[in-house]
Amino acid sequence: MDYKTLFSQTPPTQLFFKAAIPGSIGMLASALYQVADGIFISRFLGDTAFAGFNLAMPLVIINFALADLIGLGSAVPISIKLGSKDEKEANNYFTCASIMVVLAGILTGAILALGGRTFLSWMGAQGELLDQATNYLVPYALCTPLTSIVFAVDNYLRICGKIRRSMVLNIYMSIACMGFELFFLAVLKIGIRGAALGSSLGMATTVILAFLPFFQGKMQLRFVKPRFHLKAIREIVSCGLPSFLNNIAGRITSILMNVVLLQLGGAMAVSVYGILMTADGFVQPLLYGMCDSLQPAVGFNWGARNFKRVKAIELRCYGAAFVLALLTTAALALFPRQIAGLFITGNSDSAYLEMAVNALLLFSLTYITRWFSYATQSFLTAIEKPVAASMISVSTALVFPVLLIVVLWPLGLTGLWLNFAVTAVLAGILALILLLRQKDLWNKDGKKAA
Repeated sequence: MDYKTLFSQTPPTQLFFKAAIPGSIGMLASALYQVADGIFISRFLGDTAFAGFNLAMPLVIINFALADLIGLGSAVPISIKLGSKDEKEANNYFTCASIMVVLAGILTGAILALGGRTFLSWMGAQGELLDQATNYLVPYALCTPLTSIVFAVDNYLRICGKIRRSMVLNIYMSIACMGFELFFLAVLKIGIRGAALGSSLGMATTVILAFLPFFQGKMQLRFVKPRFHLKAIREIVSCGLPSFLNNIAGRITSILMNVVLLQLGGAMAVSVYGILMTADGFVQPLLYGMCDSLQPAVGFNWGARNFKRVKAIELRCYGAAFVLALLTTAALALFPRQIAGLFITGNSDSAYLEMAVNALLLFSLTYITRWFSYATQSFLTAIEKPVAASMISVSTALVFPVLLIVVLWPLGLTGLWLNFAVTAVLAGILALILLLRQKDLWNKDGKKAA
């Protein structure tokens, strides 16, 4: 099915299953790898390496943030331009954005490769913990020019209607990353560097496979002679800003949390925080895959001024996100000891396990309301409302968590574990206010939804 038929004629419920389900499966595969990454490091290399992995991870994500800004930021206007039948400019945006992602990867990779150890020491890492974190971060940074575009090309495949291909490539990437990582850790025994090298090699091979049909001219989006102009760059940056700010703000918060955790609970508390983030890294991609897989369809119909169809698609997105959030809360609340046991060996301090179980129980409350702010942010991004979407992302990732660190400080570590749930409530209230303020979204007359 070509992208025009898929986005404009397929019934909304059928479209949801065709787009969101494969998107969620693809992101689930990626999430399983992220969970496996932490498990492999903790099992093969021990608790200090796992703490170093968690300490370095915010910088790894920052390393990819600029590429994600360009990839996601270009996907929104490309979808809208295809919906308004401006295919020439859509191809130009695609070409320019691809070049920009590679250049951004060279810049951010160089900065972190040269300054990563210094940044980690500023976060409070010393001795073996600093060595482990640096050895994980630097290989990622050096490989960035070859790997960072993997997230952008996933968006481009979905815009072209190749949602199953996107899903298959995400599954391949997850398997390849795990396979290479196990080989480097278990066979070559090269330590935590092997985990980063395995991930990078899996991403790089995925990039080659994903871009091959574009270079062969088999996709709706085609490489053309790039025409860089200020309007295109401004539009790409503004549409990608919510995701970028969420990544950067979230990593700043993670760094601050790690600093506070080192003071309040030492490396053990940092490791528990890593367990929470790994669990979130399993759930958040499901929400991401579900909501963002529908963005091309939402943007296409917004560009075609079919507003009723946009609302029909989003109604299904919000409903599915709510169900997923409730299931996640139940799983974390019912099986905290089993989940913590995936990361904690029998030789670890029993206090470590109890701290992790208590943290997971409090963290499970987060998803009761988190789904609403995330779905709203994705929706506002898809229809080019970057200011409102950015307000949600920055408040959720930075403003609310930092304020709550102060407010909940008397509760100690318990306050830090509760931070996530209270942030989700505040973010949900803000998202509802911003959504209701977009009155023009609900008052326009559009075509009849399919």
